[in-house]
Amino acid sequence: MRASEPVLIDAGRVIAEMRESMVSQWADWLGDRVTAASTIPRPVVEREFRLLFDVLTEMVGPLRREANIVWFHVCEHYGRIASARGLAAGEVVEELAYLRELLTRNLAPVLVAMRARQGMAIMLRLNRAIDKGIAVAVVGYTDALVATLFSQNGVPSYSISNDFGQVGRQLTTLEMELQAVAKSVK
Repeated sequence: MRASEPVLIDAGRVIAEMRESMVSQWADWLGDRVTAASTIPRPVVEREFRLLFDVLTEMVGPLRREANIVWFHVCEHYGRIASARGLAAGEVVEELAYLRELLTRNLAPVLVAMRARQGMAIMLRLNRAIDKGIAVAVVGYTDALVATLFSQNGVPSYSISNDFGQVGRQLTTLEMELQAVAKSVK
């Protein structure tokens, strides 16, 4: 291959290959925040992180429009879980901003090797997805908080954090939704 030939790289594959290391970096960065709420154990939070990366993997490929719907569902769930973890709204934003930083740092060498237009398009797409995801996560967080505060005439009701099994079932449903999108092209 000549130096002037463009390098064709599948950014989705690269994200998928780096997923575990980025999940570990993300969880380590969050530290005690991940385990602050005993009702949502660290493995569940890490499972949610993996799901976010899995959806982003699809969002840089040919299924980006279809995966966009799943992205919104996953980000809304992330916000609701953040509420159950006892986070503040700003912490939800901060956690997803760190996702952007992880992607930028880990994908930079890959994107530099691509044609300039291709690499820039992927980075813009990821940034736009994360921006929209932050907004949706804050809405999910707010919805969960309002539901907890104002249900049953101001008396806090049964919330998601009281049922660990429910969180796992919700994640399974979201994972199946993503699988259905991925299988739609095969």
